Amino acid sequence: MEFDKLKEVIATVLCVDTKEITLDTTFVEDLGADSLDIYQIVMGIEQEFDVEITEEDAEKITTVGEALDLIKDSL
Repeated sequence: MEFDKLKEVIATVLCVDTKEITLDTTFVEDLGADSLDIYQIVMGIEQEFDVEITEEDAEKITTVGEALDLIKDSL
């Protein structure tokens, strides 16, 4: 369930199809995200899941799977 919500957040920010997003998908290499996109994704995650992600943790996220792990650890 969290994965589907996360895919929706990413797809909305990056204007991509949710079918393109897997746990191994990287934000920069696979989806072409820049630092502003990643910031918007983090903000979307915080709103959607009602969690707070530190800047330090946000900088470590490179894949969708890592983002999902961070969400699960925060819930």
